[in-house]
Amino acid sequence: MAKDMTTGSPVRLITGFAVPMFLGMLFQQFYSMVDTVIVGQYLGVDPLAGVGSTTSLNFMVIGFCTGVCNGFAIPVAQMFGAREEGRLRRFVTNSAWLCILFSVVLTLLVVAVCRPVLRLMNTPAEIFEYAYIYIVIIFWGIPCTFLYNLLAAVIRSLGDSRTPVLFLAVSSVLNILLDLVTILGLGMGVEGPALATVLSQGVSGLICLLYMKKKYPILKASREEWKPDGKYVRRLCFMGVPMGLQYSVTAIGTLVVQTAINSMGTSVVAGITAAQKINAFIACPVEALGQTMAPYTGQNMGAGRVDRIGKGLRDASLAGFAVSVCCFLLALFSGRALVLLFLDAKETVIIGYAYRFLLHCTGFYCLLTLVNTVRFTIQGMGFSVFAILSGVMEMIARVLVAVVIAGRFGFAGICFAHPAAWLFADLFLIPAFFYCRRKIEKHV
Repeated sequence: MAKDMTTGSPVRLITGFAVPMFLGMLFQQFYSMVDTVIVGQYLGVDPLAGVGSTTSLNFMVIGFCTGVCNGFAIPVAQMFGAREEGRLRRFVTNSAWLCILFSVVLTLLVVAVCRPVLRLMNTPAEIFEYAYIYIVIIFWGIPCTFLYNLLAAVIRSLGDSRTPVLFLAVSSVLNILLDLVTILGLGMGVEGPALATVLSQGVSGLICLLYMKKKYPILKASREEWKPDGKYVRRLCFMGVPMGLQYSVTAIGTLVVQTAINSMGTSVVAGITAAQKINAFIACPVEALGQTMAPYTGQNMGAGRVDRIGKGLRDASLAGFAVSVCCFLLALFSGRALVLLFLDAKETVIIGYAYRFLLHCTGFYCLLTLVNTVRFTIQGMGFSVFAILSGVMEMIARVLVAVVIAGRFGFAGICFAHPAAWLFADLFLIPAFFYCRRKIEKHV
């Protein structure tokens, strides 16, 4: 059900909204983790490294899709907070048209350039075909990615973070079953988990669509409201494209880092692949707190409750700091056991690489907390261009680490790629928030 976030305790609203989002992210990571576990345990180290070597490329493209959809939902949240239902529906329908266009163009483009990009990334020859087969199937599924992420973002913008979780739960079960069927039953290679991921996300998107048609009368648009409107399209592009580009620009840095990782050999690639999957899983509560700030801030902006934005950011950040400590302790004491989900216990060297990388990431989650809470707050305020600039800061940091530090210190240097990126982003985002708040307060 839709929920008003413009009244009541900010900390209760944010944590209440973030918990279902956290569960949803767990399910999303479950997709990816299950794929990786099954590939590592049943197909071997080379297929695992092949799938892992595509992580940054996958993030750059799929992250763009996710960012665009989240950006499209911000005007929806603002109109919901302002109680302007007609304009809300206009934003939703024009978002749908834009997503159709983006999904077709992006799919054809990235599928066409996929193989040359993998070569530019210095993907090792022994894992190249595994990497290509896996990622090209994922990219053919981009329309499914847009379908689910747009609908889930719209539902969340109305204050409902619980419903998408239920749909992801169904899809995660389906994903596991399809993984097992394609690899163990049909004898497929890395194409099996890729197909399972695409089909599962498509199912979750369709369930979202059916639910919205039945449960949200506020979204039932007339024929007139379904007509594309340049005014709404421009506003949506202004909000969504910068958010999408922020992910992509950030991912450019991760591509450079991945290129440096690939040059270190299959063992390092496999170890970091396992660590990245665990890191993404453990980071879910921090990410959820951050993403909660976009609909929270958007609704309060629409309602003219600017005073609640700073309070919400403070509460979300403090909660994130507490969670960060817990995440590090989990990695410290259980990290090696988690790595064994992906790797055979005999692969001691690879396990060592994975554990070291994981500790370096989780040890700096306080920096990641601020990246997420501040960035999404700024985006909810309507200053999406700042998202690109923060992404540029992350990119610069990762490139410096990959080119300078990793070149001198090897694997030890690579371990600082993510922490350095988060630090650079924070140094930009924190002053940017105070600048944006001052601008808004002048017009209130």
